[in-house]
Amino acid sequence: MKIITIGGGAREHAAVEALARSGAEIYAVMKNVNPGIQSKAAKVLICDEDDIDKICDFAIENFVEYAFVGPEAPLSKGVVNALQDVGIKCASPTAEAARIETSKTFMRELVTKYKIAGNLRYNSFDTAAEAIAFVKTVPYKVAVKPVGLTGGKGVKVQGDQLTNLDETIEYINEIFEGHVGGGKVIIEEKAEGEEFTQMVFTNGEDVIPMPLVQDHKRAYEGDTGPNTGGMGSYSDSNHLLPFVTEEDRAAAISIVKDIVAALAKEGCTYRGTMYGQFMLTADGPKIIEINARFGDPEAMNVLTALVSDFGEIVKWEAGGKLKDEVRFANKATVCKYVVPRGYGVKSEPGHTISLNLDSIENSGAVAYFGSVDMKENRLITGTSRSIGIVGIGETIEEAEQHCEKALTYVNCDAIYVRHDIGTKALIQKRIDHMKQIRGQ
Repeated sequence: MKIITIGGGAREHAAVEALARSGAEIYAVMKNVNPGIQSKAAKVLICDEDDIDKICDFAIENFVEYAFVGPEAPLSKGVVNALQDVGIKCASPTAEAARIETSKTFMRELVTKYKIAGNLRYNSFDTAAEAIAFVKTVPYKVAVKPVGLTGGKGVKVQGDQLTNLDETIEYINEIFEGHVGGGKVIIEEKAEGEEFTQMVFTNGEDVIPMPLVQDHKRAYEGDTGPNTGGMGSYSDSNHLLPFVTEEDRAAAISIVKDIVAALAKEGCTYRGTMYGQFMLTADGPKIIEINARFGDPEAMNVLTALVSDFGEIVKWEAGGKLKDEVRFANKATVCKYVVPRGYGVKSEPGHTISLNLDSIENSGAVAYFGSVDMKENRLITGTSRSIGIVGIGETIEEAEQHCEKALTYVNCDAIYVRHDIGTKALIQKRIDHMKQIRGQ
């Protein structure tokens, strides 16, 4: 198969590696030179990832048959619609279907309309005055979110990033004045529990679940510091998580299936990967957000463990037939992101970074290149997450040890890693918290 891939981050590198294993001929579009993607691609186009005209011309010139889109921004701009218009089959959603992520209000209203389980109380506001009046009287703690895209960094929660009412009002004003995420606000009931990610493959009708993953948004160890795009993540060998039961997972999968069905009924059939972010509460899984793509870093966990042919899955998502059932290895994975110093507040980019890929592989891990670039034959850090290191093992503990060993083969004088991700102590903290939530 000839496939165009859009995106130059570690999530897209993981997808390209999986496509390369399936024998796909890859035509990569990215705004930066990702050496991992470049090494697997037949041809590379360096341009803005939402430059639809250039992307379509590149696809046509190279007689591409399929498309896979990694980041959310090109989806919101309608790159899939444009590619489909020139006859390319897409394993990613149209702009209309991607509203499940690009408009938090659309998602909540869809879930409400179709009476789908797991919804939270919410109100959307077009003006700061209305939103502020609401938070002054609401009888529960809330999460304040820009309605549109913010790169996973726009959510602030009372009792967490927002310590009092004044800070909540200040953040609402900041969203409207800065036109953050479109300059509209959705205020949601704060859900108490533990977050987990349930991603699925779908062709718009059938849904194939992936292993569960837990992401770590906070920048610093001990779950402190500002929210980020994600500092790392882990998955378990049984495809659950230590604090999630089979019943919990089944409930989350049922919610995602209902959302896929609702989108089809709305006339915007969803094809591709869907990412359900859930909070496991005393009353079961609650929807935090639904995203129109792979999670990042979670894509690295699941695609590293994928045994099946990813190319065949892409063809199925785009409207073909699936030859075999989709299988993932019964392995645990721990991903830790190497990020530029200051990431989450003010990144310090532009530093040379190097790594020994053979030594990383011999450590029982794999490396995925993220926000890096090549300048004068040097690998340079960008402003976002530089390299994802994924340790693989029979247990989470073993995978975490492999990840830590592999990290010693990454060299840069201006980087930071959350070393506590996947450790026994942090996971036990999650288990104990969930027991407390459930009153056990």
